[in-house]
Amino acid sequence: MSTDILQPGTGPVAGDHYLAAAIDTVMWGRLPCETDAAVLRIAPGETVTIDTVSHEGILEDQGKDPLAYFTGHGVAADAVLHDAIDIARELSRDVMADGPHVVTGPIHVEGAEVGDLLKITVLSLAPRVPYGVISNRHGKGALAGELPRGEHNVSVFAPVEERPHGLVGVLPLVEGGDRVVEFPLAPFLGTMGVAVAGGERPHSVPPGAHGGNIDINLLVEGTVLYLPVQVPGALAYVGDPHFAQGDGEVALTALEASLRATLRFEVVPRTEALAAFGDVAGPLVRTAEYLVPTGLDPDLGEAMRRCVRAALDLLQARYGMAEHLAYAYLSAATDFDISQVVDIVCGVHARIRLADFDAVGAAALGPVSDSGEGAGSGPSGRDRPVSARSPETATDAEAQR
Repeated sequence: MSTDILQPGTGPVAGDHYLAAAIDTVMWGRLPCETDAAVLRIAPGETVTIDTVSHEGILEDQGKDPLAYFTGHGVAADAVLHDAIDIARELSRDVMADGPHVVTGPIHVEGAEVGDLLKITVLSLAPRVPYGVISNRHGKGALAGELPRGEHNVSVFAPVEERPHGLVGVLPLVEGGDRVVEFPLAPFLGTMGVAVAGGERPHSVPPGAHGGNIDINLLVEGTVLYLPVQVPGALAYVGDPHFAQGDGEVALTALEASLRATLRFEVVPRTEALAAFGDVAGPLVRTAEYLVPTGLDPDLGEAMRRCVRAALDLLQARYGMAEHLAYAYLSAATDFDISQVVDIVCGVHARIRLADFDAVGAAALGPVSDSGEGAGSGPSGRDRPVSARSPETATDAEAQR
């Protein structure tokens, strides 16, 4: 990762298509629904390089003027993103009714039908700026009513610095002190979703079966997200970019900062999805090591129970594992992590080790990228044959051929 400033239309673009975060390609505070027009149409298997813009620095409690806000923290004027400035100046939202997030899209993926899965592979995530913000706002966060102290919201500016082992965020121990606390960056998109049916745009904060603001920090480069398609063409969108986040996201936000994402979009037909995963009712993640079913509910305990049920269904459908044995396996071998507790709907995700089922054989899903490439490396989507469907039931060996 570099610390170059990636202004709109500048810098490397690896995808078959480039989608800027322009006034006519973003939504602020709401997510796409069935009646929204696509800002881009692609064939399944194609890749898109997408600019995302963080909401931090453009919000009303920060002055709705990112140029003034960030230069006030010592950022050079030419290092403030032009698209963030445009969005803050030209767009508005209902502060009481809408969420804070800016999403880019929606993207129509040809051939995606209701009941299919949309497969989104995260090929690369490049920081667009070398700084971000972590915020704690009143009435929100794990300690709502306790923190922040006083009447005002608290936003903490965090520069990014280079170290031999990579980029880190830096914080002081006390306000105005030397920045001696360091933590590694692990960028991911907090919001990845598909449009909901009907004509009402969902609020940007609570996640759901459509994905949206799932805030699962495992979704770094090289991972895959599967979402149940709700409307023809899927109408996919992404946003809420993070540089780093701890499970729970307890203060309300993570280190929020803008990213340039290159993603591959594929379609898994319902019959293949059922054979590989069972009936997927919500977001499902695959990393190099884990299958990650999710549970979502306003009540954290119910989110946990839903995640356990999703994990049981997955093990039974994918591997033919008897329910009582799957339950025993999950209790002995699987971590259930709290994705976040601050987005109205709480999230829990399970990490089922793929290696534990290596001896099962034929039900294996295949490598993280069906082409066998590492994250962000190898030829772009232009050099790969485009398939209308993604062969999820192939073995690992078959998928690498």
